[in-house]
Amino acid sequence: MLFSPLTLRGVWKHARMFFKPARAPGEPERDHPVAPPARGGEEVPMSTGKLLWLLAVAAGASVASLYYCQPLLALLAADFSTTERGAGLVPTLTQAGYAAGMLLVVPLGDTAERRRLIVLAALCSAAALLAVAAAPSLAFLCAASFALGLVSVVPQLAVPFAAGIVPAAERGRSVGKVMSGLLVGILLSRTVSGLVGAHLGWRAIYLIAAAVTLLLALALRIFLPRQEPALRLSYPRLLASLPGLLREPLLRRHAILGALALAAFSAFWTTLTFLLEAPPFRLGSDAAGAFGVVGVAGALAAPFAGRLADRIGTRAVNGLALLLVLVSYCVFAAASTSLVLLGVGVVLLDLGVQANHISNQTRILGLSADARNRLNSVYMAIYFTGAAAGSALASHAYASWRWAGVSALGIGLSLLGLAAFFTLDSGAAKEADAAATRSREAETFPHSRPAGDTLH
Repeated sequence: MLFSPLTLRGVWKHARMFFKPARAPGEPERDHPVAPPARGGEEVPMSTGKLLWLLAVAAGASVASLYYCQPLLALLAADFSTTERGAGLVPTLTQAGYAAGMLLVVPLGDTAERRRLIVLAALCSAAALLAVAAAPSLAFLCAASFALGLVSVVPQLAVPFAAGIVPAAERGRSVGKVMSGLLVGILLSRTVSGLVGAHLGWRAIYLIAAAVTLLLALALRIFLPRQEPALRLSYPRLLASLPGLLREPLLRRHAILGALALAAFSAFWTTLTFLLEAPPFRLGSDAAGAFGVVGVAGALAAPFAGRLADRIGTRAVNGLALLLVLVSYCVFAAASTSLVLLGVGVVLLDLGVQANHISNQTRILGLSADARNRLNSVYMAIYFTGAAAGSALASHAYASWRWAGVSALGIGLSLLGLAAFFTLDSGAAKEADAAATRSREAETFPHSRPAGDTLH
């Protein structure tokens, strides 16, 4: 029957099979799997377009859990009788946990059946959300927040999954679609948590999120097709293979570009609630969350950024995106007393960070089909290390120098990103764009031989 996954027996069977070897060595990987016929109502075929939107919704709902705390920091500080720096530990540890999850959980997507892994990650996220909601002390909240970040890896499992169900020429577009859901989740998470926190208290949003996550786990189990990996490695060998991936210059380049941009992004959103609650604004957590709605404009441009990366190459998109981040912080520097300028800066910041991230992932997910999850794991671990560093540095900058310190920090991070863009493995990036252009031409003209992956 259709709802058989709801039964406890089905959930237990699903969890028990998690570490079962995926396939025999030498069996080829299907890079563009098709949803299998339904068996006993357990799997329901769905078109590729609808699957991408389901993955986008799941990515957005999961990543939102990492950002619910940001507009609630003033409420958390009051509830646990702590300082701004003490409350700032919550987003910092959440992002640090997420970076750890990138290294410890996401690589399993290269050796475990991927649908099963995505569903189990969603179930663990629901449990961690309940733990955060029940936190009796700041120390417990910090530990639960780290655990929440550790298991909230559905977005980074969903992106390689999406890249594996479309042709190479459409990879940027598919990544952009899933990433649009992810960024909408990041931005609206602040809006929703700010409103809920102002009226129901900060714990309520985590209880609501736990229920939504459980429903999404069910939908993912029913509709996603199985996606088997090609590799068969033990977990220690899988983790031991990660450092070697950093020998790939394009992975190093895009990870650093992403980390610096996200550090600037995280610096703004971590301290916005403190700025708005201080004179001259004197606004609450719901106002801080409302800025998430403004930033959705950047998220809506995500599919366009993906198509642009497919068309003109990732390097040009990276450069334009990092320039937008710099301009946004120049606007923020003049916005300490203006809500309008803050809104303009939010749109520019979110658009720049989103376009930069999509360009980065489009490039690294094309390096190797067999290592997509590990490549994404290394990239995202470095990426969210940047987010944790941005939160920590911004909390210190605001406590010491208020908004001027945060603005100076963001400008500095943006300039570092542009410096890395022009100097770090720039030649390899140019060659990769040229190879991608030849590959697109080969797919357009069948008599041409398509270019292969650059990493084996």
